Amino acid sequence: MIYMTSKTFIDTNVLVYAYDRSEPLKQRAAFDLLDTLANSGTGVISAQVLSEFFVTVTKKISEPLTFKQAITRVKNFCQLWTVLELNEMIVLEAVRGVKEHRFSFWDAQIWAAARLNQVNLVLSEDFSHGSFVEGVRFINPFLPEFNLHTGL
Repeated sequence: MIYMTSKTFIDTNVLVYAYDRSEPLKQRAAFDLLDTLANSGTGVISAQVLSEFFVTVTKKISEPLTFKQAITRVKNFCQLWTVLELNEMIVLEAVRGVKEHRFSFWDAQIWAAARLNQVNLVLSEDFSHGSFVEGVRFINPFLPEFNLHTGL
């Protein structure tokens, strides 16, 4: 059971889908996934993810949250999840990720935060499903074949 024994980095899109009513299947999948990771204590996010979440749910989804609702969610995430800080080492590693792995800068920061904090699994639909880059595996939890307990 990969998610019960190791830390799992949750990308912004997973958090956002839990609040995006325009994608009911993804919303249910995201909610179930977040609930399981919260209950197991294995979920990890970053300061970048919190920032992107706030902007996206207040401005970019079909039924945006109010600022008050979004602030409450961010505060709850801060209490519920391990939040990885953004620092100079992550920025420099992200720059290397852009150069060597051709990530976008923002995706490179996700990879760098996971890698430098020894989190070997990132759940996101923004990376190539199943790819493995310098110790970090990327899985799209919204694919039909995804299984929460096997990580596939």
